[in-house]
Amino acid sequence: MSQLFCIILAGGSGNGLWPASREAFPKQLLKLDGEYTLFQRTFLNVANVVNDKNIITAVNVKYYSNIKEQLKELQEKFFRKSEYKTVIEPVSKNTAPAVTLSAKFIYDNFRYFSQEAPIILVVPSDEIFENIEKFATTLEKAEKLAKNGYIVSFGSETEEIKENMTYFKVRKNNVLNDIEQTAFKVSQFIENADEINQGILKKGKTFINSGIYMFSFDTYMSELKKNEKEIYSIFINKQIKDDIPSIALNDYESLNDITIEEAIISRTKKLVLMPFNTKWKDIGSWEAVYDVCPKDENGNCFSGKVVDMDSENSLVYSTDKLTAVLGLKDMIVVSTGDASFICDKNAPDGVENVYKKLNENNSTTKEIHKTVFRPWGYYTVLENGDGFLTKCITVNPEAKLSLQKHFHRSEHWIVLEGEACVIKGNEKILLKSGESIDIAIEEIHSLQNPGCEQLKILEVQSGDILDENDIERIEDIYGRV
Repeated sequence: MSQLFCIILAGGSGNGLWPASREAFPKQLLKLDGEYTLFQRTFLNVANVVNDKNIITAVNVKYYSNIKEQLKELQEKFFRKSEYKTVIEPVSKNTAPAVTLSAKFIYDNFRYFSQEAPIILVVPSDEIFENIEKFATTLEKAEKLAKNGYIVSFGSETEEIKENMTYFKVRKNNVLNDIEQTAFKVSQFIENADEINQGILKKGKTFINSGIYMFSFDTYMSELKKNEKEIYSIFINKQIKDDIPSIALNDYESLNDITIEEAIISRTKKLVLMPFNTKWKDIGSWEAVYDVCPKDENGNCFSGKVVDMDSENSLVYSTDKLTAVLGLKDMIVVSTGDASFICDKNAPDGVENVYKKLNENNSTTKEIHKTVFRPWGYYTVLENGDGFLTKCITVNPEAKLSLQKHFHRSEHWIVLEGEACVIKGNEKILLKSGESIDIAIEEIHSLQNPGCEQLKILEVQSGDILDENDIERIEDIYGRV
């Protein structure tokens, strides 16, 4: 199956697992099981079918550094010397542009290994499967269909209809069944399970859409040309190079913000469906997390520092501080360093309603954690008051921050661990543990870690505006200028 490739869509910013997930740290980056993140778990699942070197990750530029670090961990697991491939979305434009960018990258960089068009599997990064072997078997069967020019969708037969899911109505087809007996021809794609469509969905065979698709590159581009010419025309004559796995920002910004379902799946006449014969779950809510997590004898799922007495059928997820609960029944409790969320486990749209309120109040807790990851390391906000903000900054070995300046704040740095190389104006200054330096308003500066151990800095900001947007980058090795 050397010509089978996979695109993992890891650029989304879903809010269903707030406050553990945030806009700057979405759910696919979370280690819900304590061992692997949702993204890493998806990668490992797909690697049962696709050669791991043929797995391409599509990621928004905002999450690139996080995904890159998580791919490094997988690279070590598989004993790979070369880095796993990623393509970078300059801005968020939904799944159709992301899939097209990734598919063109595969074609431009891997087509030389075979005369056949690449077969491409597209998977979201937030689904969990009960039986990985059965999942893999279904994908292997689907490859025959994709080679015959079909666009293959995957799903499970269901009688339970939910408004926020998409569905397929299907029928048998003799020509199709000569290729694969278990496959169905899709007769109708239903994206909105409203009152009108409820009646249609309850008649005959109805399958819930997993959001996983398989097709050949040629079939995909042909359907894109028919149904979404703007995206097709931008990509068809561009070469997506391995060293710059993206396209110009102005080109990408000009694309329609559109899902692959809107652009292709709902319009194509080549759509077929392969049933999954194993249970799967879209991890889009805390209720879904509870459904898939291991439980104790009382039906509880606990993660992190949790002390419990007499609780039943509840989920408690604590990332930092100790969380103690007593006598909970059918409850969800999520505790992070700066926010907590508590609700009835069966409450519909619980997080969504809270998130809307946070938006109305312009709360930053919907966007960032107290700890924020950057390409060079991370920082944790320790204290935030009137006119001051204190951070602990951790810089990875041989990493450096951009050459920058601020217009509304000064900074005082104290080295806590390691050795710092500070660029201050035209000076280069080396600081050891216990030494400090002042950075004035509008003074050009940079912080670097020249050593092989982590560098820790205590930063105290002072000024009338203490905002991450108060920055002008002059030079940046991570392409953020």
